[in-house]
Order: sequence, then C-alpha cells, then structure tokens
Amino acid sequence: MENSKKSKGTVCVQEGWKPQKGEPRVLPIYQSTTFKYDTSDQMADLFDLKASGYFYTRLQNPTNDYVAEKIKELEGGVAAMLTSSGQAANFYSIFNICSAGDHFVSTSTIYGGTYNLFAVTMKKLGIEVTFVDQDAPSEEIEKAFRPNTKAVFGESIANPGMNVLDIAKFADIAHKHGVPLIVDNTFPTPINCNPFEWGADIVTHSTTKYMDGHATSVGGAIVDSGNFDWDKYADKYPGLTTPDESYHGLIYTKAFGKGAFIVKATAQLMRDLGSIQAPMNAFLLNLGLETLHLRMERHCSNAQKVAEFLQSRPEVAWVHYPGLKGDKYYELARKYMPKGTCGVMTFGLKGGRDKSVKFMDSLGVVAIVTHVADARTCVLHPASHTHRQLSDQQLIEAGVAPDLIRLSVGIEDPEDIIADIAQALEKAVK
Repeated sequence: MENSKKSKGTVCVQEGWKPQKGEPRVLPIYQSTTFKYDTSDQMADLFDLKASGYFYTRLQNPTNDYVAEKIKELEGGVAAMLTSSGQAANFYSIFNICSAGDHFVSTSTIYGGTYNLFAVTMKKLGIEVTFVDQDAPSEEIEKAFRPNTKAVFGESIANPGMNVLDIAKFADIAHKHGVPLIVDNTFPTPINCNPFEWGADIVTHSTTKYMDGHATSVGGAIVDSGNFDWDKYADKYPGLTTPDESYHGLIYTKAFGKGAFIVKATAQLMRDLGSIQAPMNAFLLNLGLETLHLRMERHCSNAQKVAEFLQSRPEVAWVHYPGLKGDKYYELARKYMPKGTCGVMTFGLKGGRDKSVKFMDSLGVVAIVTHVADARTCVLHPASHTHRQLSDQQLIEAGVAPDLIRLSVGIEDPEDIIADIAQALEKAVK
C-alpha cells in the first residue's frame, strides 16, 4: 500500500522505522555521537554532501531521521528534520531564508516565546518582523510587505488565543508577493490539520506538545512541502540558489531539488548552531506518535464537553474554543479542522485576575504547570506566566487578556475533569 493511501493512524504506528529480517521491531536508539567509515574518501564525500549518511549526531542521527520521516508522512511533505525544541524549529524556519537586512511578516497572535524570538532576538540579528492582525482584510495585511520581505509566518491555532488561521488566505497573500507561508501546526497536529493542503509551504511543530503527548521530551520539527519554487525567486533566496562556498560552491536547489530547504537547514544551521534533538528524546517522541491519532480524538471530545460545561456556568464570563458553535473561529475550524481542533481552550471568570488565581489554586485533578497539550489536564494564567515578558499593549496584540485562563484538557475521564473544575469555581466566587 502506498503511503498516500494509508490512514493517519496507520502512518502513526507503521511509518518511519521499517525493520527488515532479524532487525529490532522497535525503533533503535542510535546513542552515538559518531559513525565509522572504512576510508578517508568515504568520510570526505559526506562532508562535501556528495553522499548521504551519518558522521556526527550534531547534524544527523538515524533515530531522529526515522522519526522525522514519520512526521513528514503525516504532514504530506517531501522532507523533514527534528530540532531540539519548537523554538529552534521556528527560528530555523525563518533563519534558513532570512539574513541581516531582511524582513518577514508574522501574525501577532502567536505563542509569547515565539513573539519575543521574532520581535527581540531576531531583531538583534538584523532581521525585522512586522506583526499583522490575522483577521484583517487581505489588502490591509499586504501593506506590511516590503521589497526585502522573505516569508510569512502564522500558527494554525494560536497559543494561547485559540485564533484559527485562515491558511488559504495567507497562502494566497504570501504567494502573491513571491514568498513562502510557514505555519506552526503544533496544536491541531497533522491528525486534525494539514496546512500543505491549503497552500502552506513549510510547517513547524513543537513536538514537545501533543506529538510527544506525555511531557517527557522537549523537541521540534520542520517539514517542507517541496512546493515553493525557490529558483523562480532566486534573487530573494541566494542562500538556496547560489553557490555555498562552505561546501565547495554547491547550489542547494540544483543538487537537492525539492529537498533543498531541509538539506540547507541541516548542512548549515544544524552544523553551526547545533540544536539537535537527542536520540533518546526522538525515541520517546516516536512512542508518542504511535498513539497520536487516538489521543487527539479523546483530547477533542473531552475538550468539547468541558467547554460546553464552562459555557453553562454563571461564574464564567466567556469561553473561547473553536469547537463551540458561535465561537468567532467556529466556521474556520470547521473548514480546516473538520475532525476537531485540539484540547486547549481559554476562558475568563467574572471578577477578573484575582478570581482566576483563586480558581486555579483550588484545583486538584487539574494541575498548574507551564506545559500544555499532554495527557494530563493542566491550567495556566499566561499574563502571569508564559507571556509575562510582554507589555499590556503587546498582551492585547497577542490576544492575551489579563483574565485569560488557558486550560489544556487531557485524556482523563471527562467527568472527573468537570467535577474538579466545578468545585474550584464554587470556591473562587466565595
């Protein structure tokens, strides 16, 4: 059966590592920094990118590549790589095509750490970003483009605002200006959303979240669709379309075709910056991926029940979950994620921040943790925690209200989750 014919569930379980006669049934951990060759010329060909293979785990490792292959198949791409974190994946996806003096456009309602990476750290590298309102008309968004704009970035479901990206709209805008659309697809995962089907060019993930699913391993991934024609816009992307002197004048698009973006990110960025995912973490990630299709279904069904419960409570001022009818993003979610969105939602309590803190401190089954999107239900107050580095104005731009509570619904019994929330709500209003 061809990979394209296999269901997502079968890909989760079967793709990547495919043992041959006498080989381990389970993906092996290649816990080695180095790899042996018989001749100097064999090693030289690897360093010159004339041959494929492994020589140092900072660049590539077989365990990692088998897991990246599985994620590539789930997203429907042509090439993929693992990184040490989701932050590294997002950084590499931009830095692979932008350098000092360049510019890119990003939606403003993105994860606070990514916002800070783009607005502060990348600015220090000479790369500027313009943040746009993703719900604005196309004509308004297009005003952010400059002659030196090299990419557009957005999150399929924004963390923590739960804004659903109109992927096709942004793909049209990006392609009209001759640049790729990069989509962070962490929250819905490829089980519920495939941005490539709607025109996105590159997808990133924090594999730390649902893909791992058990809060054991920090990691990230980048997948390339292979659809963006770098050579058509050769002047914009010299790093891909002109000779790389650090590899004897090799031109990535000529040598690697549709795999050029990932090969360059590996051969240059991973070589020089070294944000590799540990093979042990990749092994744990693979275990998580094997049940991703099962867990996402449970996360979504549990979250729907919890969101409807919260919506019915008098203590709750508002609930934002794309699965709720009447939600601002309900129709977009139905378009791009018909099987469900994710287990994350946001809500606010009447009485504001003080009530929110009392509510969270009264929870028992639900834990207060920085993490999100794993098997256990957890809660966070972004304005006090993940987004505390942002000013009030930046918080508003990022879609984070002072009273916003982010709830990540796990895969426990939904009745136990709801009972815990109910008792905490009652204590919060006393």
